[in-house]
Amino acid sequence: MRKRFDDVKKPQRGTALITSLLVLFMSFGLGTALVELTTSGLRHVVREEQAVRSLYAAEAGLEYKKMQVWKLFKVEQKFDSFVLWELASPTNPMETVGGDLGGGLRYSCGIVGQRVNSNFSRELTFRSVGWVDQDNDGQLDDGEPRTVLEHTIEFTLDRSGVFDYAYFANNYGWMYGFGANDLIVNGDMRANGNFDFSGGTPTINGSVYATANNKLIPPAAGYVNITPTQWSNSYYNSVNTGRARQAYDATIHGAKGSETYEQWRDIIYDQNGSIVNGRVSGAVVADARGTRTYSGTVLDPTPTQELPMPDLDDISRYITLSQTYVDQKQTFADGTPNPDYGQGAYVEVWNNSLNRYVRLSTNGVVNGSGVLIGTSTRPIRIHGPVTFTGDVVIKGYVEGQGTLYAGRNVHIVGSVRYKNPPDFRGTNPTTIEQQNEKKDILGLAARGSVIMGNVKKFGYYPLHYMTPPFTKPRYDEYGNLIPAYDATQTDSYGRKRYQSLYSDSYIDSISENINQIDAILYTNFVGGGNIGTGGGGCTINGSIICKDEAMVLYSLPLRLNYDNRIRDKGPGTRPLIDIDLPRAPKMVPKLWQVLSGGAG
Repeated sequence: MRKRFDDVKKPQRGTALITSLLVLFMSFGLGTALVELTTSGLRHVVREEQAVRSLYAAEAGLEYKKMQVWKLFKVEQKFDSFVLWELASPTNPMETVGGDLGGGLRYSCGIVGQRVNSNFSRELTFRSVGWVDQDNDGQLDDGEPRTVLEHTIEFTLDRSGVFDYAYFANNYGWMYGFGANDLIVNGDMRANGNFDFSGGTPTINGSVYATANNKLIPPAAGYVNITPTQWSNSYYNSVNTGRARQAYDATIHGAKGSETYEQWRDIIYDQNGSIVNGRVSGAVVADARGTRTYSGTVLDPTPTQELPMPDLDDISRYITLSQTYVDQKQTFADGTPNPDYGQGAYVEVWNNSLNRYVRLSTNGVVNGSGVLIGTSTRPIRIHGPVTFTGDVVIKGYVEGQGTLYAGRNVHIVGSVRYKNPPDFRGTNPTTIEQQNEKKDILGLAARGSVIMGNVKKFGYYPLHYMTPPFTKPRYDEYGNLIPAYDATQTDSYGRKRYQSLYSDSYIDSISENINQIDAILYTNFVGGGNIGTGGGGCTINGSIICKDEAMVLYSLPLRLNYDNRIRDKGPGTRPLIDIDLPRAPKMVPKLWQVLSGGAG
């Protein structure tokens, strides 16, 4: 029995030894596997980290190059610099820039393609490579982690957003000394700086915007200093004389959020600011502190942004526009034919000596200055964009649809009225639009200034508001100092900047009290002068858009009624009437893609 016991015991010791060896080998194998797994994991983490870093570098290069081109385009507002880039391709990148972000990160970005869409639109394709420069030689070597990005961006000269406003000042917006019944604005107001109301609280039936701007001197914090007064929707509609946009009425414009509401929301007044379908709707006060309702409820904490103005400095562009213009609208929205279809740009006035209308323009252009005076029976006739190389002097009645461009100043020497004005009242918005589409509309755009009133009688008012220190200097996009506007300076014509090229005595002989201006006013410099000098206040049915505003009102009230026929009805739409107002630069992102590398 013992022997049998001994026989059994030996195999047990052998089994234990084998088991121990197996455990040892398994432990060793598991440890090796864990080491390999850990090493592999670390390599993966390193690769991911390098991919993220190279992606960051590529994005930095893309952003730098994109903003470099945008700044150039924003300043020049033309495509002359783009012509050379038409030769760009992936094998022939152009305008390449490189950068060192530190920590071994580098980028190189250039233009690799261009598509010409139209005279007002070009698409540029940028390609950027970001890499980890492991040997720190400043070159992209084989095996170095990299990411290649490509971004296509459309650069356009498009309808400018400044024309969404009844009042727009590129520098500081200001309204001094107006109470609730003294200034009534039926439209939105905006400044690319502070917007100050003082000496009273006017009525603004619309939104008010200000923007932080460190290019102004002194820099603007971008605040609207007070919240104005506003009317209720029902009261607004009850006193509307027809020249102001409608106020929101759910029975007409649809429930908020509906398809019908989306069609009209951007061209009506609504006292109640809110967020509808993801964007702001109704009257708000918006500045560097965000967007809020008139009652103070914050709708969006995001600060407002500067809105670029069109630049009329190169008047030759508008001469070309006038010379090449052809009316392309065959029919109106109601199906009736457009009598001006196929015609070019022109301006005509009645000649008493000849007892007929005479055309002042040749192929849409007037070489020199012109005096345009219309009566209710013999109005000024305008069609399309007409360019004067000198001054435009205007008063009286106007008939037609178009914009007058002045190579120097526009001088308004009396009331300007539409022969056939629009009427925004009614219960069917579509019918209202179809009727107003055919009504008169005028743009007055000056490379110099828009001056209102009899310049022979200008004294402390309004010149105080047209000269430093009231006007302020600013920096351009490249940091160059632009001096403050000074209306009393003598220009290359030998005239003070506020004066006309016609003599003061002649301007005095034709000047009248200005009680009404039916027009969209645009100027590269100052918009202002003396209005309402004969009593009765003044009403502007349209917009005033300028760098410095200097209107002095001699009688009350002042009313501004925005003409919504020039406004888009939301993103991707066009205005009811296109009168070829000045265009502004816009940058629209298109395709963005990772060609190689990147994290994932």
